[in-house]
Amino acid sequence: MENTQTSAMRIYTSSTDRIGTKLFYEHLVHQSKKRGIAGVTVYRGVMGYGVSSRHISTSKFWELTEKLPITIEMVDSDSALEEFYKFIEPEITNLEKGILITIEPVRVIIQKQGVRSRE
Repeated sequence: MENTQTSAMRIYTSSTDRIGTKLFYEHLVHQSKKRGIAGVTVYRGVMGYGVSSRHISTSKFWELTEKLPITIEMVDSDSALEEFYKFIEPEITNLEKGILITIEPVRVIIQKQGVRSRE
């Protein structure tokens, strides 16, 4: 990632949002891997709400199904993230649920690959 502007794209959504029959966040991780995005992490929140939320979602141990906030964070070059956004934009536009996406510059200090273990 040297000599290029690196950014982080964050997608704020819900753990229950779906694209067809697949969970939205799983779909995005698989698509980003196929399209060569450098790194992606999905974070599950313990509490949160969005601009269109009627209630605050929270994690409680007695709930069987939890609707929780999810943040999908992708790190790559500006151009790679912009291209990926253009690729997923039609799906996002057709989502019934609300979503928030941000892109901001980040400074990569080190990107070191580990040694792959035999699986």
